[in-house]
Amino acid sequence: MKQQTSTLTILPVLFGFFIMGFCDVVGITSTHVKADFGLSDTLSNMIPVALFSMFLLFSVPTGMLMNKIGRKRTVLLSNAVTMVAMLIPLLSYTFATSLAAFVLLGIANTILQVSLNPLLTNVVKGDKLTSSLTAGQFVKAISSFSGPFIAAFAASRLGNWQYIFPIYALITLVSTIWLLTTSIHEEISVNTASSFGSVFGILKDKTLLLLFLGIVFVVGVDVGINTAAPKILMERCGMNTIDAGYGTSMYFAFRTAGAFIGAILLARYSAARFFKITTVVAVIALAALLFASGQVAVFALLAIIGFSIANVFSIIFAMAIQLHPDKGNEISGLMITGVFGGAVIPFIMGVASDAVCSQVGSVTVILLSAIYLLFCSFAVKPKL
Repeated sequence: MKQQTSTLTILPVLFGFFIMGFCDVVGITSTHVKADFGLSDTLSNMIPVALFSMFLLFSVPTGMLMNKIGRKRTVLLSNAVTMVAMLIPLLSYTFATSLAAFVLLGIANTILQVSLNPLLTNVVKGDKLTSSLTAGQFVKAISSFSGPFIAAFAASRLGNWQYIFPIYALITLVSTIWLLTTSIHEEISVNTASSFGSVFGILKDKTLLLLFLGIVFVVGVDVGINTAAPKILMERCGMNTIDAGYGTSMYFAFRTAGAFIGAILLARYSAARFFKITTVVAVIALAALLFASGQVAVFALLAIIGFSIANVFSIIFAMAIQLHPDKGNEISGLMITGVFGGAVIPFIMGVASDAVCSQVGSVTVILLSAIYLLFCSFAVKPKL
């Protein structure tokens, strides 16, 4: 009976990872917003900038809030903000309201990413925790993968791709009700919360600085491909916005497969070696993407990039924690803050692509980010 209760408690928490994957809809959204309002790449890429900038601003404050109100309430707060964000484009669809919606979604996703993983530790203990965290990441990956398909369904069956937003709001409402009706025991921490100064002071450690920048750039590569993939297919293969969105799905499908296979391989091979091999493959594939023009070639390269980059975030995160296990909370907060790379890199991509009037500019910026990851894989000596 206890096992059944435990399983019923885990499921609504794991379902929260599906909501976490909503942030990856920025790729297909920026493509549609660009087409709908005739924007430049620089302006359309302000959508991911608006979202991922919030990770820089709200990660540490969320940790402080979570110590006061608890993990479950913090997750519920993120769901409430998500629902408001998803309703804005339905009420008024302009470039300005799209930016406002993704600012709110960025705040919500930051709150969720900081609070949901710790909440999982309240319902899963011991040797089952790692597998449960992995399961959560697979749920998130499924959400990311399904986004373009939901947008295509909304466009073809409901008449407008924007109906993806109320669909997401409804899914979030289901998640909220499920979690509200689930009893989870947790103790509110009375420890002093970390401050901005204490968290960023950790960067005095040069190895941690390298790894922090690694998080910035790996998220930049991830969001960069998510954002650029549909535009590359439209520019080079003449695809429409809906069909081009499947390039993003291809990337996420193989990123999901890469995470699954990576979990198996990492049980046999060292993370440091795996880091080197996968980043070499990613750099080669991105270099090839600079020149690829055929639809098959572009889709294949997107798949290779997704497969090779799938485990880099978790490897860097684990390396950072292993350096100073006694400062695990501070380092975790710092790594989540680094997700703001998803704002910086797409902005630079937009400027670069507008400067050369081609997605070659965007891919070049992503390639340079991957080259840093390759440098990081050889420069950092993991603490075993």
